[in-house]
Amino acid sequence: MKIEAEWMRGGTSKCWVFETAHLEQTQTSPDVLLPRLFGSPDHRQIDGVGGATSTTSKAMILNRPFGGEVDVEFTFAQVGIEEAAVDWGSNCGNCSAVVGLYAIEKGWVAPDGDVTRIVTRNTNTGQIIIQRVATPSGALPIMPQAHMPGVPFPGHQVGLGFQDPAGKTTGRLLPTGSASDTITAGGTRWTVSMVDAGAPVVILRAEELGLDPERHESWFGGVELQLEILDRIRREAAVRMGLAATAGEAARAVPKVAIVAPPARSDRDSDVNVMMLSMGKPHPALAITGSIALTLAARTPGTVLNDFMGGNIHPTLRLRTPAGVIETWSEERDGSQFVGVDRTARTIASTTIHLPEDVDSTVGASFAGATN
Repeated sequence: MKIEAEWMRGGTSKCWVFETAHLEQTQTSPDVLLPRLFGSPDHRQIDGVGGATSTTSKAMILNRPFGGEVDVEFTFAQVGIEEAAVDWGSNCGNCSAVVGLYAIEKGWVAPDGDVTRIVTRNTNTGQIIIQRVATPSGALPIMPQAHMPGVPFPGHQVGLGFQDPAGKTTGRLLPTGSASDTITAGGTRWTVSMVDAGAPVVILRAEELGLDPERHESWFGGVELQLEILDRIRREAAVRMGLAATAGEAARAVPKVAIVAPPARSDRDSDVNVMMLSMGKPHPALAITGSIALTLAARTPGTVLNDFMGGNIHPTLRLRTPAGVIETWSEERDGSQFVGVDRTARTIASTTIHLPEDVDSTVGASFAGATN
């Protein structure tokens, strides 16, 4: 069997983009189909289309609703690498940037002026994301020129505005009811903030992990040595946030982990140093859904992040990541709160993927809203 797909880069991630109707024709459960397409379980994903890293083993499943205010609905799938599993528990902000571009390229949405507005809804979280794609003179540029940290080449400029993002997964911005909490793991008490906005995130102080705020570039090695304890903290946070009944049942993708510290004294270009973990490993840049959580955490008194910022909050937040400084913004508009960030996106290939005949053809959850 053959499946049509697009290979696209969104922000600092790559994902395979499918249409709901095309996948439903396989009559195969998404939890079975996607790992086989990606070549999992195998740390190389050698017999599939996966990229063998957490930022490149991703899928977006798009559906075009008819009627209503939403132009495109999409479901995000984090496909396991060393396990034949799919995590549907959160959205990917970086890959979200491909949705509006895809809609324009496929003719679902007609370009309108210098910036085309596309209303999208993520089915994993129910989050409305207003996407603004640059379409100078009413068309996508033939040679896009927009740049962003963490990507060496240009792409189409895409602004993402998350509408009222607080509590989309757990029901509250602060799922435990507290701005900061203490988690005991490995015989040590850790001060954390658990925040749900964009995605559930547990935020830790870099100093408690022995990381030097003055040497953000050295964090990678220190974090790598503490992955086991960080995962124990993350799993305990999942229970506290109501995401799992036990630590052992916690999903791989949520909650995310963010390690934060004040910027180096000589750094005038950022407000916070951050390193985020993705699927148990240091993220090479920043999970955009996680950046939404950090933005609201910075504005919430009593959180780990707000404490060291001293209440010095501006409309934009400058986050220093391993790939460079990423800016987010927050504003009130028409009675809603919007938190956003600019990304770039590009289509890499349009292709046909061959599905092996031995895949179990059992229909499971539908692809449209498979996580709900």
